[in-house]
Amino acid sequence: MYHPGGTIGETLRRIEKNEYVLPAIQREFVWNPDQICALFDSLLQGYPFGEFLFWQIDAEHSAEYRYYGFVLDYHQRDNPHCPEAHIMPGIPITAVLDGQQRLTAFNIGLRGSMAVKRPYKWWSSPDAFPRRVLALDLLASQEPDEVGNRYAFEFIEEARVGREDGRLWFRVSDILAMASGPPMLRWLIERKLDDEELNLAFERLDRLHQAVHSEQTVCYYEENNQDIEHVLNIFIRRNSGGTVLSYSDLLLSIATSQWEELDARKEVHQLVDDLNRIGPGLGLTKDFVLKAGLMLTDIASVGFQVRNFTHANMAILERNWSKISAALVETVQLVVGFGFDSNSVRANSSLLPIAYYIYQQGAPSDFDVHSRFQEDRQAIRGWLIRSILKASGIWGSGLDTLLTALRDVLRSGKNGHFPTTELRHVMAQRGKGLDFSAEEVEDLADMAFSDRRVFALLTLLSPSIDLRTHQFHIDHIFPKSRFTKARLRRAGITDEEHDAYADCANRIANLQLLEGIPNVEKRAKMPADWLIERFPDRQARQHCREMYFLGEVPQQMNNFLEFYEARRERLQRRIGEIVNSV
Repeated sequence: MYHPGGTIGETLRRIEKNEYVLPAIQREFVWNPDQICALFDSLLQGYPFGEFLFWQIDAEHSAEYRYYGFVLDYHQRDNPHCPEAHIMPGIPITAVLDGQQRLTAFNIGLRGSMAVKRPYKWWSSPDAFPRRVLALDLLASQEPDEVGNRYAFEFIEEARVGREDGRLWFRVSDILAMASGPPMLRWLIERKLDDEELNLAFERLDRLHQAVHSEQTVCYYEENNQDIEHVLNIFIRRNSGGTVLSYSDLLLSIATSQWEELDARKEVHQLVDDLNRIGPGLGLTKDFVLKAGLMLTDIASVGFQVRNFTHANMAILERNWSKISAALVETVQLVVGFGFDSNSVRANSSLLPIAYYIYQQGAPSDFDVHSRFQEDRQAIRGWLIRSILKASGIWGSGLDTLLTALRDVLRSGKNGHFPTTELRHVMAQRGKGLDFSAEEVEDLADMAFSDRRVFALLTLLSPSIDLRTHQFHIDHIFPKSRFTKARLRRAGITDEEHDAYADCANRIANLQLLEGIPNVEKRAKMPADWLIERFPDRQARQHCREMYFLGEVPQQMNNFLEFYEARRERLQRRIGEIVNSV
């Protein structure tokens, strides 16, 4: 049955005292600042924001589960996860099954802060995540905006609180400790408002105070059944209809409730963070880690289905977790060592067969560097790049069936090496072949700079460069800056040729991989001049031309198209030889 739950202020005090906690089956906080602002606007406009679902856990059962607290000071990079709640054993618990996002939004807005990455800033930059608090502009117009919001809520940096260019920003968290009436009026008078501003601001501040402290807006449905399977079923039914909560969130919740020694939620999130800190990062997710767990431990199907997350299967995952983690770390180190990042690995699922093979080898910590695995690394690199280059998409429809079939091949392998030939055969049987037709090879030879496959193709064309220990950039052989209309005209190129020059400038025949420092040094230099400067020795210069299929490099821009066509033909022949070799 439904119960009245009091005011927002009272609810937050219960959160602060850990009287309301999150069961381990809950997901992470996922709302953004705009969603929080919209919730507070609904609160002040008097709109209903939904009931909550609470699970009352008896004192005798409360020690059987793990609990988390609500996010308070959210930091997108350093503190995005819910903190573990340490609950005294032998006391009853109220766990929130539905309403976490809304309650966390109130908790952050009225008690905490948000630090979300600024656009165009590096994740590692110290000023990329400024701390911001929720504020309400007490002087803003109440005319509704395009989505119907009437109150000007915004997350701002602390220094902006107060008067600011016709605005009066009030830190929303201050309302919790502020009494109504005279204390609010004193705060406003100190801001030196005129009478009209004072009346408007007091009205807004009083509305906020009533919404937080006076209005009984919280109501909840109470579940008292102590059976975790029953509660899981309620949780799944309640949440699986939404589009924001992914199915993997639900399955991770099931795993978390069933692991006995380790905290599945904590382990999975920590592993995702650790994997994405390797090199430039591959943008891996908990979905990838969960699917890897199913695949590596030979659970019947790698699909995200509730029947795969049984007690028995979750026990297998927990028992093998350290080896799973080691295999995934080694896989990411290997692929990053090939020079890939999140932009060039088009589908993370392509890493799973590699991870399975490394897992079968015992997850050796030196797989990516030791000479005894050199042959395996070469085979894996070629297979991975070919699967990335396929425009038709290897890792799309029918993914779970394909991964299961590839796992069968890898498990039964008897030659002691990564079974490239056998994998290609099974993939071809399922319409996912790695052979390239003449038309596909021609398309690869015309690939544009913007294509996410371009780095993979350039690495395949440059097998002798060391991507593991050196950072390479995609370099325009003839610099992009030379292809403006003004510079082309000065070089004697007619206006009719401009489009052809501009198009060819950004295609594979004008691209190469160049080590970071030489690429910076090269900048806008013409390639013929740079080659002489970089390689004064004629023999070394000739070696560079051969390694990059450059041929004769013209001194002038008006010979660029001839250079382009000649190199394109050489690349097309070489691409055809490489992609269709076993």
